[in-house]
Amino acid sequence: MTDTPTVQGASAGRRSGGRAGRAALRASHVIERVPYLTRTMRPFEILSDESLAVIEHSADTVLEEVGIEVRDYPAALPMFAAAGAMVDGTRVRFPRGMCREIVAGNAPASYVQHARNPINNVVIGGNNTVFAPNYGSPFVHDLDNGRRYATLADFRNFVKLAYMSPYLHHSGGTVCEPVDIPVSKRHLDMVYSHLKYSDKPFMGSVTAGSRAADSVELARIGFGGDLHDRTVMTSLINASSPLVWDGTMLAAAQVYAENNQATIITPFILAGAMSPATSAGVAVQTLAEALAGMTFTQIVRPGAPVVFGSFASSMSMQTGAPTFGTPEPALVLYTVAALARRLGVPFRSGGSLTSSKLPDAQAAYESANTLQPTVLGGVNFVLHAAGWLEGGLAIGYEKFVLDCDQLGMMHTFVKGLDTSDNGLALDAMRSNPPGNHFLGTAHTLANFESAFYRSDTADNASYEQWSEEGGLDAAQRANAVWKRRLGEYEAPDLDSAVDEALLEYITRRKAELPDEFG
Repeated sequence: MTDTPTVQGASAGRRSGGRAGRAALRASHVIERVPYLTRTMRPFEILSDESLAVIEHSADTVLEEVGIEVRDYPAALPMFAAAGAMVDGTRVRFPRGMCREIVAGNAPASYVQHARNPINNVVIGGNNTVFAPNYGSPFVHDLDNGRRYATLADFRNFVKLAYMSPYLHHSGGTVCEPVDIPVSKRHLDMVYSHLKYSDKPFMGSVTAGSRAADSVELARIGFGGDLHDRTVMTSLINASSPLVWDGTMLAAAQVYAENNQATIITPFILAGAMSPATSAGVAVQTLAEALAGMTFTQIVRPGAPVVFGSFASSMSMQTGAPTFGTPEPALVLYTVAALARRLGVPFRSGGSLTSSKLPDAQAAYESANTLQPTVLGGVNFVLHAAGWLEGGLAIGYEKFVLDCDQLGMMHTFVKGLDTSDNGLALDAMRSNPPGNHFLGTAHTLANFESAFYRSDTADNASYEQWSEEGGLDAAQRANAVWKRRLGEYEAPDLDSAVDEALLEYITRRKAELPDEFG
């Protein structure tokens, strides 16, 4: 930790116009690392209890009258029937209140996801918010090479960048799709990368039940050979909206629930295409689909940790393309977050979402318009918090850095207003005569480092100094940042025997699996 710079020294650095003064100021800033955010503000509510009850009643109506289609997973049908559902072929209908009773009566309100390094354990639920990076993009983008297919090297780069960021609490899962590895085998490389290059919490594979089982086994090895019933993965299970749960997702959900690993049960909805176009209709369908999926996990193993997920975007009625940062998804987020709190389970939604192909003004506006409701709405698990571009088709290196900077601002914002003696600063005002500035006061000097959030990508210099230093825009500055961070990366400790066991398992499993690209 460096010494706190004096105000006089800071002013001299700015007057000099030199890079050294500004670099010294940046270097002096001490970043507080926290394993997850704890919000001090009440979640922003947009509906009355009466309106929320209407949505809950409507979702029960959908579950009772329309039901859920279960595709390609006949094993789930007798399980639902034994729990009290009405099964007609592959259609499952639920008596009013059944799903809510099962989920609310069994699923935990919060849970600990253990990291390989215990200081990085996260608590998901309550007043906590966990930021995780982008998920699922087949393409990557950077200013040097433009848009291209993602590789395993890119995947590892983003795991390293997430590990190094003090503002990302979670390593994520499929941060990008390493398309240079066969589909049938890449899950092994991805889980290994999370265990090898990071010691933050991570997600497992969900593209097949067998791949979920591989993820659990790799986690067992990585955590020393026995999970001791600890939850070490929180993995994404998407509904096939509208009102369908398919065999791939249910098989993965069953594996994770049986092993006490957490699942994020998420309807993935493009409003107007995969649901009604109205925001209230989206909320009703989201609740119905999520209740059915969460009920399945609790039938498999009562008490298994589960997260109520919501991913709802608007769409262009002219082109059919998804749109982000618009008002309607924010209204859905606020609504479904409140429904999750009433149900008593953690909630996942939001992120830093954009349709833009570049880290430009559109990306900034749309991402900010998604991130603000995410934090204000009280989301517990935030996937796609950094890197998302092109409606999720790409992850951007520069966008990743710029998003992390915004996440840092949220770390400060959620602390709320400090009304302690230091925050109220009455002694500073008593000791400082009217008309005198506060730059040299003891209070200012004591709070100099921590008074305001300091961006590591924004430029606040004069036009002349900015021009002298190259006239770089935000994306160009972020380009230098991610390269520097990767150059400074140092891997966390991993026992050599554990590493060897992981690699042995991966080698054996790859030999058993066919090469499948797609």
